[in-house]
Amino acid sequence: MPPSPPLRVVQWATGAVGRYSLRTLIRRPEFELAGVLVYDPDKVGLDAGPLVGLPETGVLCTDDVERILALDADCVLHMPLPASSFGGDPSLDVETFCALLSSGKNVVTTTGFVYPWCYGPAVVGRIEAACAAGNSSLHGTGINPGFVSDMLPLALSGLSTRIDHVYVRESSDFRGHPSRQLVVDLFGFTRSAKDYAAAVRPFRAYQRGLFAESVQLVASTLGVALDEVEESDEFDLASEEFEIAAGVVRKGTVCASRWTFSGLVRGRPFMTVECVYKADATKVDRWSAPGFTVHIEGVPQMTVTVDEISHGLAGAAAHAVNSVAALCAAPPGIRTILDLPLPTGRGTVRLA
Repeated sequence: MPPSPPLRVVQWATGAVGRYSLRTLIRRPEFELAGVLVYDPDKVGLDAGPLVGLPETGVLCTDDVERILALDADCVLHMPLPASSFGGDPSLDVETFCALLSSGKNVVTTTGFVYPWCYGPAVVGRIEAACAAGNSSLHGTGINPGFVSDMLPLALSGLSTRIDHVYVRESSDFRGHPSRQLVVDLFGFTRSAKDYAAAVRPFRAYQRGLFAESVQLVASTLGVALDEVEESDEFDLASEEFEIAAGVVRKGTVCASRWTFSGLVRGRPFMTVECVYKADATKVDRWSAPGFTVHIEGVPQMTVTVDEISHGLAGAAAHAVNSVAALCAAPPGIRTILDLPLPTGRGTVRLA
């Protein structure tokens, strides 16, 4: 039986996550790089290979959306920073999805949309109509949400006879993250307490929507109707000056934050997601050490802990890339983790 032709995939955005994704697409033989959409004018016209330290591919980066829409491609890996995270119009991402889907391309995105029903029937209707027009599918994924706060708790729930509370914790270390746009502008690290409160206001709204999706997905799958999803956040100030890849954290400026999202039923939390972000975990003692934890309170009680992942952004990119083949084979429409086979690292193993 002849091997299947490689899937033609477009890389949309080449930021911190997108570069990991692009490098994987170029290296894996089951994929053919069809195009690359960039936002940085300095990248336009560059070959995609050297952009990520690999040999030339013959595929040049473009900022022309119409050119991407006109390409013959099976899937688009959509990995920009979400429009809403900086206070932009959240409908812009939906418009992008719908244009790509209508053009006949499946879309895997890391901007959320793991459970688009949170945004109401109008948004879902637009996406489903675009999927029908292009015979295509949309899938939102990542490492958290996309795996830790949704796929992993649901997998563990198969061992339960009773579930009282689902608790998920992420703790991330940003000392090696080079993007000032993300570390400073989005997370607010290195800012004064006063500037932080104003700077993260759009991010707060984005985070609330993002993790509400994850909590609602788990609750709905387990047959639980939530009354609301409650959000709270706090921050910590540096006790000394230290340097990270994105800049200098001065004494008295924000060096960490903790976000909590709770899905409530009659005032009691059914599921809680805690996210801790640290500018440098070696300099911030408050809150938990880097890693992931899932705890299910019930019968039986279960706790699964994942020690710090050395390249968390690579994990987010890999989960998206590893979903491409299953999404391309799926029926048209919105596809959550419940609709696709478990993404695995098939094709990534390298033996010495």
